[in-house]
Amino acid sequence: MPPSRSVVVPCFNEERAIPDLVARFAALRAGPADDDWELVLVDNGSTDGSAAVLRDAAAAHAPWLRVVTVAPPNVGYGHGILAGLRAARGDLLVWTHADGQTPAADALVALELLARSPDPTRTFVKGRRRGRPFADRAFTVGVQLAARALLGEDLPDVNGQPKAFHRALLARAADAPHDLSLDLYLFLRARRLGFEVRAFDVRFLPRAHGESRWAFSWRSRARHVARTLGFMRALGRAPRP
Repeated sequence: MPPSRSVVVPCFNEERAIPDLVARFAALRAGPADDDWELVLVDNGSTDGSAAVLRDAAAAHAPWLRVVTVAPPNVGYGHGILAGLRAARGDLLVWTHADGQTPAADALVALELLARSPDPTRTFVKGRRRGRPFADRAFTVGVQLAARALLGEDLPDVNGQPKAFHRALLARAADAPHDLSLDLYLFLRARRLGFEVRAFDVRFLPRAHGESRWAFSWRSRARHVARTLGFMRALGRAPRP
């Protein structure tokens, strides 16, 4: 019987982070009751040794761990997540990051909050990050203010992880972007469809390996801000669902 819940984690050049990531999720599987969720790791066009590490993890932890491969080049953050969500077998979906900044257990907390909601098909669960540096928090508030001005919606901590929702929302996201705007797009889509939004506190940790793909310099942050504002303007002109 296929699992009813799926955890999706995109991995781009996370060769060093994957073993710890898998170990954290494996530690959460305490018994037969945990057969109700699966872990879907997406090799999102990696060019390091991620493919071999993921292959070994799948062999060691099948059938609850599966790997979805997106061939290089990397098309975008959102593309990898969407590939994993579409390949997932569960109706209740959640995604989180591979960098270890969001505890693995919080993905299961998000799924449980979704499952216990009055109507999981119309509920959107998201993490509310705590413990971040001031500059990161200031950027998040700026995005929230821009969304309020350009979209007329209050979208606190747009990029907060994990994010959980029913497959029904995915079915209504055919035009989802393939880049970093996916977080914004799905949060806004849920709001405009009248979903209940449930947020919960998530302790945000330092990266154990590597560096952020978008926030490694002020120049990269500026590019991300420009893309985000451009996408907001486009969404503001688009007809409501």
